[in-house]
Amino acid sequence: MTETIFRARSLTRTYLTGEVTVHALRDVSLDIQAGELVVMLGPSGSGKSTLLNIMGGLDRPTSGQLFFRNTELTTLPERGLTLYRREHVGVVFQFYNLIPSLTAYENVALVTEISANPMRPDEALALVGLEPRRNHFPAQLSGGEQQRVAIARAIAKRPEVLLCDEPTGALDSKTGIRVIDALVNVNTQLGTTTLIITHNASIYAVADRVLFFADGSISKIQVNERRLSAAALTW
Repeated sequence: MTETIFRARSLTRTYLTGEVTVHALRDVSLDIQAGELVVMLGPSGSGKSTLLNIMGGLDRPTSGQLFFRNTELTTLPERGLTLYRREHVGVVFQFYNLIPSLTAYENVALVTEISANPMRPDEALALVGLEPRRNHFPAQLSGGEQQRVAIARAIAKRPEVLLCDEPTGALDSKTGIRVIDALVNVNTQLGTTTLIITHNASIYAVADRVLFFADGSISKIQVNERRLSAAALTW
């Protein structure tokens, strides 16, 4: 029986902007199973990034509960959330945030030096198809290669959860497919629970489930009986 890794119950997030209350997330409840690859689709402002930030321990809900296995993240102090992020979560953003003066290998090695059970940097780079580029600096790499280095950096500490916020947003279609292929490879080979935010509806086909967001809520959930490979995607 598959383990439930996240349990969200009635999560709500509101912001006060002047005298206006902004409802970024409205009463969201869902379970995420260990090893799932989940795609989150929806327009800007629909709640995707807010939910991802809460699941990553980067933000707190205004109300509701979120459990990571048997730990309630919503009641952890700041130090507890910091340890949760360090030990369990890898994050990939739209922009790569690599250190320009370090090679691909060195960018990945930074994470392995502070992790309890890391993989070798070369192993992480090989998983995303970039081991031959280990000694290249970010300026010597294409955008897609830089994003794959960022993925290698995120997975090098062997996180149980990989959270990706628009990882292909700054890339062309051919390069974006390579990045999605790297994420699918990580999910398949390592069993890493993977959540991908995107505006690109064609990515949904590689997922186990697709969450459609609108106005701060999940409007629909689609289960894919058969996942496609990234190579089969049409952008």
